[in-house]
Amino acid sequence: MDFQLQDTVVLVTGASRGLGAAMAVTLAEEGATVVAAARSKDSLDDVAARGQGRISVEVVDMRDETAVSGLVDSVVARHGRIDALVNNAGIAAAGTFAEQDPQVWKDTMTVNVIAPMLLAQAAGRKMIEQGHGRIVNIASTTGVRGKPHLVGYSASKGAVVRMTEALAAEWAAKNVQVNCIAPGAFATDAQKAVLESPDLLQRRVAKIPARRMADAAELMPLVCLLVSASSPFTTGAVFVVDGGESGKL
Repeated sequence: MDFQLQDTVVLVTGASRGLGAAMAVTLAEEGATVVAAARSKDSLDDVAARGQGRISVEVVDMRDETAVSGLVDSVVARHGRIDALVNNAGIAAAGTFAEQDPQVWKDTMTVNVIAPMLLAQAAGRKMIEQGHGRIVNIASTTGVRGKPHLVGYSASKGAVVRMTEALAAEWAAKNVQVNCIAPGAFATDAQKAVLESPDLLQRRVAKIPARRMADAAELMPLVCLLVSASSPFTTGAVFVVDGGESGKL
C-alpha cells in the first residue's frame, strides 16, 4: 500500500534506537521528510545515514522542557510546516515501589508525559493553523494493564492513553487526528537483557499467546497508516500490538 507520505513532514522523538529508529527510517523510505530527535547525536547520525537523505536530526533531552518546547518551532523553521508528530521517547525505570525514590517518578513523568504534552501542544497549534495534522503517541501495554516493578512507567503510559483519547475528542473538529499505539514485547535494544538470556526469553515468550516477540518491522505499517492522511476518521484509538498478551485472562 502506498501511504502517500511524499509531502509529509514528520517529527519522531526517541528516534536514535529501537522502535523510534525503525519508525524514522521506515517513514523516510515511504517518502516522508523526517526530523529524528533524541539525546545521542552519534546514534541519530547513524539513523540519518539510513534515511535516503530524508532524515535530519535534532539533539534534545526530553527532560529539558525549554528545549522540548522549542522543538516544533525548529521543525517548522526548517521545513515550513509539521504534518505529523510521533511521540515515541520514553524511559522505564524498574524498581520495588515501596522503596523507589520519588525523583524516579518525577523523571519518568517529565519524559513520558510532560514532554509529549508540550510537543502535542506546540504541534497542535501549528496543525490547527494548517487545517490538518496527525499525532501518534507511543504508549505501552503497561498503560493498558499495570505491571509489577514498573508502577511509575505504567502510570505514565496510562496517562498517555487518556491524553490521547481526550485530545482526540477536543481536536477532531479541527481535522487533527490523535491516536495511540501500545506495543507489547518487541525484539529491540530495550529488551536486550531478555534477548541475551535464554531463560528470561523463554519465560517472557511463554506469557505471549503468539509465543514469540515481535520484530520492529511488524509495527511499521500501522505507524505509516496513522501518520498518513489515509485514515481521517480514525482518532482517539488505542492500538494494542502485543501478540494477544493483554487480551488473555
